[in-house]
Amino acid sequence: MKIVADTMNIDIHEVIRAAATKPFGFVPYYPGPGLGGHCIPIDPFYLTWKAREFGVNTRFIELAGEVNASMPNYVVSKISTALNRAKKSINGASILVLGVAYKKNVDDMRESPSVVLMEKLCDLGAEVSYSDPHVPVFPKLRHHAHFDLSSVVLSPEVVASYDCVLLATGHDLFDYEMLKANSRLIVDTRGKYLEPADNVVKS
Repeated sequence: MKIVADTMNIDIHEVIRAAATKPFGFVPYYPGPGLGGHCIPIDPFYLTWKAREFGVNTRFIELAGEVNASMPNYVVSKISTALNRAKKSINGASILVLGVAYKKNVDDMRESPSVVLMEKLCDLGAEVSYSDPHVPVFPKLRHHAHFDLSSVVLSPEVVASYDCVLLATGHDLFDYEMLKANSRLIVDTRGKYLEPADNVVKS
C-alpha cells in the first residue's frame, strides 16, 4: 500500500489522518520500513505451511509477506535518491540509523527491519552508525551481521555531522524537533514529520 501510494504521489499518513476523522470503527495501522518482532513476520507462515497439507491456498498471507520483505529495499532506494539529489552517493556516505528495535519504546530487536537496513547500507559502502535509547550496545544476532557499535548520543553537533539520518523506529525519547533542525537530510519511515521540509524525505 505504501509503495502504491508513493508511486501515485499520495501521502499515506494524510490518508490515515483523514480516515481517523470517522467517529467510530477505525483502527489505524501505520506503515514503516518493514515488519519485525517474533509474531507477524513468522507466525502466519505456520498457517500457510499447515494449509498446504489440506490443499488450501493462502496467497494473501504470502503476498503480504512478500510486500513486507520488500520494504527495506524500498527504503534504501529512497535513501539513494535523496542522497543523489544532494550530489552524494550511498557509497561513502555517513548514515545514522535512529532506532534498531523493531517497534517504538522497546528494546526488542527480533526480526528488526533496522538491522536489515543497516546490512544493506553497509553492503553498498555506507558508513553506518545507530542511536537507540533502548539498545545501548548492538547485540549479537543469530541470522544477521554483527555490528561492533554502541548507540550514538544525540546532540545538534552529532546529528549535523551525518550525511543522512534514517528514522527507522519512532521512539518517544527522540527529540524530533532537534533532529529536524540539525540534520542535513532525514529519511522518515515513520511519518513523524507531517509538514514539508527541504531536508525531510518521507519514505
